[in-house]
Amino acid sequence: MERLASLLFVVFLLTSACEKGTGSFVIKGTITDNTFATGLAGAELKIYKVPIGTSEEILMEVLTVPANGNYEFNIPRDKIERYILKVFKTNYFPIEKDIYYSELSIKEPKVVNLNTDAMAWVKIHFKNNNPSNLDHFRYIKQEGFAGCETCCPSTAQDFYGPLDTTFYCVNKGNSNYSILYWELDTPNSGTKSAYTTPFDTAQIEVLY
Repeated sequence: MERLASLLFVVFLLTSACEKGTGSFVIKGTITDNTFATGLAGAELKIYKVPIGTSEEILMEVLTVPANGNYEFNIPRDKIERYILKVFKTNYFPIEKDIYYSELSIKEPKVVNLNTDAMAWVKIHFKNNNPSNLDHFRYIKQEGFAGCETCCPSTAQDFYGPLDTTFYCVNKGNSNYSILYWELDTPNSGTKSAYTTPFDTAQIEVLY
């Protein structure tokens, strides 16, 4: 009886070891274009793995997102720190998503749905028609996309002296962009806004 119990225990250990060393993870979901309420067709989707104790991103597979936005990765089970999903499409805000090893199971897929928006731009022009070295002009963004690498700042921006400047700010398509502006020590102040159409450039101009 003891011999049988020992044999069964050995079989259990071998089976467990085998299960731990085999199988694959499934990561699947949908990539959505928020602006047009469709799948993000034609986007490039990449999956990377990051080995434990490193910051190295190793490319594993690349997919082109179909019209319905659905994707699926079948990846070998490997003891790593995390996987990274990266989505890129021209004139859309890029996506990057970390998926940690502890979130994954070989018994059921990991569903990761992602979404992004089409880009639009605002051309902003400030000009003082009667300049003085004592001029102090300030503006702050009221509405508009914030927090991206290419976004214009959300804090107050100051200009001194003669001013004639033009710059561009990125925004989400089909949304408003607005600023509050004022010329310090004068009654000159107000707001300006523009509606940004996807893939196009609107304009905000302040002449004072």
